[in-house]
Amino acid sequence: MRLLLTTDTHLPRRARRLPPELLREIGEADAVFHAGDWTDTATLDLLEARARRLIAVYGNNDGPELRSRLPEFARAEVGGVRFGVVHETGPARGREHRCAERYPDLDVLVFGHSHIPWDTTAPGGLRLLNPGSPTDRRRQPFATYMTATAGGGRLTEVELRRLPPPGRAAE
Repeated sequence: MRLLLTTDTHLPRRARRLPPELLREIGEADAVFHAGDWTDTATLDLLEARARRLIAVYGNNDGPELRSRLPEFARAEVGGVRFGVVHETGPARGREHRCAERYPDLDVLVFGHSHIPWDTTAPGGLRLLNPGSPTDRRRQPFATYMTATAGGGRLTEVELRRLPPPGRAAE
């Protein structure tokens, strides 16, 4: 199963719309994960309409309307892989140990908040993935999202995808 992971879209404050490359990937994915900080319901509506399956949570910048529609934490099994999705995991220091203790029954935890891409494996095997942000790169060189494949209980082909600056085509 083809997966798309994104977070921290912050529309319409950080960008007017989602990048075309990301929208194409949403249409091709079997499951889309969004780890919060949408900031508008229109983006949630768009992903609900385009995604075959959406696994999503709210973030710290999401108001009452988004919080009424989304959980703070979500679980899903996709391709035999046990996923969790949450917006915040706390400071980078100690993240692997802290998350492994908090989520012992997961294979993969998708998170956001920092806008900094992250891909590590905790002792015990929990994979921690932050796809960065497709609209607000902050101090990162590129806006980003991730794709992956899940099947047979394994997560493979995890790839951090860089987006071109607004107004420039992908290279």
